[in-house]
Amino acid sequence: MAGEDPLISGMAGRYAHALFELALENKATDAVKADLDKFDGLLAESADLRRLVRSPVFGADEQLKALSEVLDKAGIGGLAGKFLRVITANRRLFAVGDMIRAYRALVARHKGEVQAQITVAEPLNDKNSEALKGALKSVTGGKDIDLNIKVDPAIIGGLIVKVGSRMVDSSLRTKLNAIKFAMKEAR
Repeated sequence: MAGEDPLISGMAGRYAHALFELALENKATDAVKADLDKFDGLLAESADLRRLVRSPVFGADEQLKALSEVLDKAGIGGLAGKFLRVITANRRLFAVGDMIRAYRALVARHKGEVQAQITVAEPLNDKNSEALKGALKSVTGGKDIDLNIKVDPAIIGGLIVKVGSRMVDSSLRTKLNAIKFAMKEAR
């Protein structure tokens, strides 16, 4: 399974696959995913945590001590907490983002869901999220959709939607760049 999908290959894919198999045995795939999503959210919010995760300056012991405090405060325990501690001890914490993405893909595949990467300028409300899920469900042949929403104010407005190998970019930034390019060509 790890070799089938480029997203789930390499070192990060092997770690994610091992975690997925362990979570499957313990019937905890959703709990682990929720904890990993929580940690991913913490990474997105904290520049200090990103620096701790990515910087080779910190030793494994320093990273493990700091990470343990973060996990305890965030309430991340169980398999996900143990997993994050193991990858820290193995000096693989720098790849945690790829591991989380690969784990999400494995869970989605197991559930028969399709993952959609959505980039928006501002957070979506529940009504818009459900409408987007419905639209994507009709495009994917009725499969359940797992939305991974990223907020990026730089796109100004609109959406960027990636489902599998397909991408639709209807962001205002892209449209403005197209107009700018067209105006330069018209000269």
